[in-house]
Amino acid sequence: MKSGIYIVATPIGNLNDISFRAKEVLNEADVIACEDTRVTKKLFSLLGLNHKKTFIAFHDHNEDEKAQILIDYVNQGLAVAQVSDAGSPLISDPGFHLIKQCHRQGVDVYAIPGPCALICALQLSGLPTNSFMFAGFIPNKDKARADLFNKLKDIETTLVFYETANRLLKTLHTAADVFKDREIAVAREITKIYEECRNGTARELIAHFEENEPKGEIVLMVAPPDENQKTQIDVEALLREELQKQSLKGAVKALVEQYGLNKNEVYDLALKIKNE
Repeated sequence: MKSGIYIVATPIGNLNDISFRAKEVLNEADVIACEDTRVTKKLFSLLGLNHKKTFIAFHDHNEDEKAQILIDYVNQGLAVAQVSDAGSPLISDPGFHLIKQCHRQGVDVYAIPGPCALICALQLSGLPTNSFMFAGFIPNKDKARADLFNKLKDIETTLVFYETANRLLKTLHTAADVFKDREIAVAREITKIYEECRNGTARELIAHFEENEPKGEIVLMVAPPDENQKTQIDVEALLREELQKQSLKGAVKALVEQYGLNKNEVYDLALKIKNE
């Protein structure tokens, strides 16, 4: 096996999703870099892989410190496999700094593809997949969560987030305020026995999950703004009405927040009306 860093995807639930190539690389690698050595050693045991090798804890809190150690192993002619606790490494998981250093130092990097929660969730969602934006984990604090949603709400693409089960209801309440009646999909327990993907407005999903406590890892997806709905709104008429009641900036903000419109387009139209 050639020396280098091997980024290896592991199952997100169903063990049968491990690829033949991934098993081969994990079996033959000299060093395994993993978030939690206990989790990865258990995976090796379940898959019947050779566990007589070096396991190194490699996570968010020690990535800068451990990256060079892993590169030094490669420079000694060894093969290093990097895994996360589940799924594809580097997708909201450690590894970015390691790979960046590999590029800087001319170290070979190989990707071993496999399960990825955000891709599986999109496939289950029924939302547009021709264009999407992955925004990682949703902030824990209320203001930061609302700020993030408001920042992204006008982007004309499906939005994808990771969330934890215990914060899902809080997040859906914020989503109801920001995304209004846009379609949202919540996928959880992907590839496991109780796999579920439920669609609806934020309010409908709140009602469901208040009655059915959410469990497992969560992927939350928001449909793009409804262009058909936008075209039915007489933006100019609404702007003229708002400009009689408040400042240009206030009028623009009111329409953007209420109807999910593009801020720059509304502002340009407001200027045009004001300069008549």
